[in-house]
Amino acid sequence: MPTIKQITAHLESIAPTSYQESYDNAGLITGDPAWEAKAAVICLDATEEVIDEAISLGCNMVIAHHPIVFRGLKKLNGKNYVERAVIKAIKNDVAIYAIHTNLDNVYHRGVNSKIAETLALENTRILAPKKLAKKLNAYIPAAAVNGLLTALPKAGATNVNYSSENQVFIDKNETIHEGKKLEVTFAAGLQPLIVSLVKQHAPDAYLEVQQLENTCADIGSGLIGDLPEAMEEKGFLQNLKKVMKTGCVRHTRLLGKPVKTVAVCGGAGSFLLPHALRQKADVFVSGDFKYHEFFDADGQLVIADIGHFESEQFTIELLGEIISGKFPTFALHFTKTTTNPVNYL
Repeated sequence: MPTIKQITAHLESIAPTSYQESYDNAGLITGDPAWEAKAAVICLDATEEVIDEAISLGCNMVIAHHPIVFRGLKKLNGKNYVERAVIKAIKNDVAIYAIHTNLDNVYHRGVNSKIAETLALENTRILAPKKLAKKLNAYIPAAAVNGLLTALPKAGATNVNYSSENQVFIDKNETIHEGKKLEVTFAAGLQPLIVSLVKQHAPDAYLEVQQLENTCADIGSGLIGDLPEAMEEKGFLQNLKKVMKTGCVRHTRLLGKPVKTVAVCGGAGSFLLPHALRQKADVFVSGDFKYHEFFDADGQLVIADIGHFESEQFTIELLGEIISGKFPTFALHFTKTTTNPVNYL
């Protein structure tokens, strides 16, 4: 039986918490990482009803996309739905774990890649890459080179180079270091792993890590890709409504142009509209657009608002796939509680 920590560590190997936005609260919200995880309920929102569901199923873990505690709590007296959910989880030894914008911001096995898969998009790439690339410089003995050339790419490093000749380096403390110069570029969330690997293969190596200004192609907001074949706008919207299982699609006026390039963003994505426009998307699929934001399409693309919940609903399946791939015998339950606060007539 895995521990809570083992499950969360695997999730964070896909979507490190360092990738989350500054306003977010992803991570373990209640519970002890050392607990054995008996079973888990996966959901979008860890409401009190979902906690009840977990208890009834004998689960001591709830894995949610949205953090139930988003802003700081000053009191815990059960006066609102957040406090009631947290109190119930604590009283019943239920761990609540949230994997939010860190899962939004990864290309591989992220929220937006699941949407793109559902829409059958091809040639996908991050819509708005983030400046989360880092570079490690180290001076290592020759005997450590081959092992690191194998281990670092497997760990996710995007670029690994080394000098063929020994080099001498004097650090700020005027200490002399000699060895092969190793240069490794990687996404910021991988820093602990990359540093650990270098120290494992070369314990006495001098190393330094620096932030790079260039963006990381696999980390960022939204996704953009192409349909296998162009579609008429109305046909695309009808198919979108069907495959995304939404009650309605709010959209800007149709432009009478074929739809080939589609940008997507799970949740509230209006902040990415300028990126979708710059990259010549024909349609931008997201949720939570405000009235005046629809005007910003300005006749250049079609905004298709399918709803916040609807755009992220397949995240539950995604998390199930990620966890089952590592822990095939661990009991997972997809919530049967509808947590979407929006209803349609």
